[in-house]
Amino acid sequence: MEFFLGIDTGGTFTDAVLLDSRKQVVAAAKSLTTRFDLSIGIGGAIDKLPAGMLAQVDLVSLSTTLTTNSVVEGKGSPVCVLLAGYDAAQIKASGLIEMLGMDAIVSLPGGHDAGGMALCDLDEAASRAAIERQAPRISAFAISASFGVRNPEHELRLRAWVEELCDKPVTCGHELASSLGAPRRAMTVALNARMISHVKALIESVRITLAARHVDAPLMIVKGDGSLINVESALKRPVGTVLSGPAASVLGACALSGHQDAIVADMGGTTTDIAVVRGGRPELGFDGAMIGQWRPMVEAIRIYAIGLGGDSEVRFGGGEGLVIGPRRVVPLSLLAYEHPRILAVLERQQTESPHASQIRFAQRLHADAATLARLPDDELAAWERLARGPVDLERANMEERGLSRAVARLERKGLAIYSGFTPSDAAHVLGMSSHWSTDAAIFGARIWSRQMRHLYGLGKWVQGDAEAPARQVVDKVIDTICQKLIEAGLNDAGQMNEGNAGRLATLLTTMALHRRGNPTGSPSAFALQFAPGLPLVAVGAPAASYYPDVARGLGVELKLPPFAEVANAVGAVLAQVSQRVHIVVSQPVRGVFRVFTKAGPRDFTSVEPAIRHAQELASYEAMAHAMEAGAVHANVELSQQDNKVSNDIDGDMFFEARVTATASGPPLTRQHKEAQRAERAGVTQYA
Repeated sequence: MEFFLGIDTGGTFTDAVLLDSRKQVVAAAKSLTTRFDLSIGIGGAIDKLPAGMLAQVDLVSLSTTLTTNSVVEGKGSPVCVLLAGYDAAQIKASGLIEMLGMDAIVSLPGGHDAGGMALCDLDEAASRAAIERQAPRISAFAISASFGVRNPEHELRLRAWVEELCDKPVTCGHELASSLGAPRRAMTVALNARMISHVKALIESVRITLAARHVDAPLMIVKGDGSLINVESALKRPVGTVLSGPAASVLGACALSGHQDAIVADMGGTTTDIAVVRGGRPELGFDGAMIGQWRPMVEAIRIYAIGLGGDSEVRFGGGEGLVIGPRRVVPLSLLAYEHPRILAVLERQQTESPHASQIRFAQRLHADAATLARLPDDELAAWERLARGPVDLERANMEERGLSRAVARLERKGLAIYSGFTPSDAAHVLGMSSHWSTDAAIFGARIWSRQMRHLYGLGKWVQGDAEAPARQVVDKVIDTICQKLIEAGLNDAGQMNEGNAGRLATLLTTMALHRRGNPTGSPSAFALQFAPGLPLVAVGAPAASYYPDVARGLGVELKLPPFAEVANAVGAVLAQVSQRVHIVVSQPVRGVFRVFTKAGPRDFTSVEPAIRHAQELASYEAMAHAMEAGAVHANVELSQQDNKVSNDIDGDMFFEARVTATASGPPLTRQHKEAQRAERAGVTQYA
């Protein structure tokens, strides 16, 4: 008997499932994610599975939303970006200044033109000096050169100098993206560098946990396009896992529900991810997925990833009124569940004059070695203080102002996390959930509602009433989900971009939800219905609390499949290895057909041999990448997008072609590895 172990590490929960050889779920478990030491939460989930089955695991596959969450929340490790041939306008357009700050960006002469010809030489002395100056302060380097996808020579040379001068990880832009667009490519490679330490910590935690339980099977991870790669490949290109969790949830939702055509919504602790699925597979987006405020050049499933989850902070948003997310906080119900002593503090705060630091506790979140090494003494002291447990910021503001300010800086750096009132707390108040401390949720609702009324003039709730504010929060969550579903539907129709879809969705949501808000009123002149031909498949831990009301409001068929709360972990073991390589062929001048390869441009005198060379090279590279990523074997499919015109004077005029080779195959399992070892032993013995 063989089994497949799926693990999903999210912002709040870590899930583990066992599937049999028919890919049916035979056991499932959940445990709280322990961000400070991920192995504790991973081990907690695995230990709830049958030990006898674990000994027969053939493949372990991992998905995670931690990388998605870090992008949405704007958190990550300190990195340095080396930019060759970028001007000031391109650097500003990349968003790197807002993401990293100017100190992390090094602008160097160099780069190439659109034809792959060098603009000027790299300054070796300046490059080496920048690398040596930045290396002690960062966790990784990111490199991007102007038109690096047309000729990666300068990126490769900078990488060689980094590898010579230090031992920090380094990634080049041409390795991650094949499209033009220097600013977005620079942003993508910077995001990749920021994620390396996070993904490395996750993989090491899984390996330690599996080894302690004698699980000896290949370890794979889901990419954002729904395919698998081995963990060695993931460490080189972690940005590819930025939508790992959402991609796995879509695969799991379709498998668990039995629907091949559906709208899938996955609600977790930090984000809600929405995808439209047809034929059992979500559509791939080759222009990058929108993740929070960023659109990295990552080939991924077309998905709406928004900062709305069970642990999203409920706050005052100025002119917007009540706002939920995108910042994740620790729910008060969870904090008191893990640290019962804070319940007495919350009980006392109910009777105090409202102020902003009430219900606010801080605790450790994530240990990043490069960030910790740069902490000043007061922040390091605050970090050590947090090791003893949550810090009450109300008391710190009154008695230890220095500690309070240092903790705030740790939170901005992603090392600490605050508590706050969340949808999870509201669900506990209303009896929709009961797995954590209901008393803490009730106390928190009363304190939070007084803050909103007295500090911001928001709400008209009766003092001491916890249910009315909790109901308003839950209604806000439902309305927001409805709006985002409609936005995703408008965008899927291909008629408008995110900005326009957002504005129109606000109006359409109000009209579509008319019957929920005014069930006995006069009928509307419009009868709007969302997705009449597609069921809504909702998965994720909070899904059962919110989506029945969402479905009633929008008038859609709802499917809450069995094991919906662990759909990500199920989807993690259903994927295949798949690698794509794109090669561009252009005609820069009449009669010259240029193939842009990693070794530099190569020219041909006619288009047919140029296309043939691109196909052969792309097929070879895709097959090599698939085998390197962990496939047992792979098949290659070729496709081509042409940019050409035909007219009576010039005939067929070729401008450019994009050749794509996709190599796909099943992942290597423990049985495959044992068979390969036996075959090698037999060959050796025969020789």
